[in-house]
Amino acid sequence: MKDRRDGASRESDVSIGAPRRLGIVGAGPVGTALAVAAARAGWPVTAFATRDTGRRAAFESLVPGALAVASPAEVAAHADVTFITVPDDEIAAVAAQIHADQDQVLAHTSGLLGSDVLRAVGSGHSGHSGQSGHSGHSGHSDGPALGAFHPLVSFTADVERSVAAMRGATAAIEGDDSAVDVLAALAVAIGAVPLRLPRGAKPIYHAAAVLASGGLIALLDAIATLGAAAGMSEAESLAVYGRLVEQTMANARATGIAPALTGPITRGDAGTLESHLAALRAVAPDVVEIYLAAARRELEITRERGALSPDQVSRVGDVLAKDRRPGTIYR
Repeated sequence: MKDRRDGASRESDVSIGAPRRLGIVGAGPVGTALAVAAARAGWPVTAFATRDTGRRAAFESLVPGALAVASPAEVAAHADVTFITVPDDEIAAVAAQIHADQDQVLAHTSGLLGSDVLRAVGSGHSGHSGQSGHSGHSGHSDGPALGAFHPLVSFTADVERSVAAMRGATAAIEGDDSAVDVLAALAVAIGAVPLRLPRGAKPIYHAAAVLASGGLIALLDAIATLGAAAGMSEAESLAVYGRLVEQTMANARATGIAPALTGPITRGDAGTLESHLAALRAVAPDVVEIYLAAARRELEITRERGALSPDQVSRVGDVLAKDRRPGTIYR
């Protein structure tokens, strides 16, 4: 998605990108960091609500001028844009408590859910006006514009670290066209890069994010397990193999993912794979499954780029197929 800095006219930029009054429902790590970042960017945070007294005090100290109120409805009454930053399972119930009009924006910060979860607010919300290939809604005539705003950041209790992490991070945005415009302007204001997603894409987008974060940690843990078997501490494994991870990422950014793939599979070296698997079964059987999953994906990438002959693909595939579990189908 193009942000408003290189899009419409300067006059349009001003009308869309002008700071709005923000309200926050939920003062956890995400809501607090977003409020701090927005306030520092000149988007006033006028009201917030939380049931946690400790978080209330922390929020008030970090965001001076924000009014602590008792309910989500009161937050929306003081704001132009209301963010619901509670756990996913509570978002719909919170939205149902909010009464907002067509001049307001209601958004949540879930990575998984789309803006449709907010339909509990108002009624009907069924207008359509697609834009740039996205089937975005223009907003219900009697209700607020709905949106989803997900900074792709690992939020922690360290608010300053989270605020800093949002600068340069992607902010995935989805929803009604008018909501998307406002949320994109906010993303740019806090230093993030807005990315508009089509409706229905949030689960897939979020699954990829989980692989990039938790999945990477699982892979690093497997690498450290093997490093330990080779006599290295966790810190030593991260130092040794972390540099290789960084080099691989740099190569992928420079050349693309498929061309950056190296290793025994790209050479059709079935014997090396057999040796690896034998060693893993002996000293780290829990790592076999993750090794095989990655290897099968590597073989598919290698096959698609035509790096191996059909006979080489078959020999490597046979090695990997030896560890198939009953009832499992592999490509």
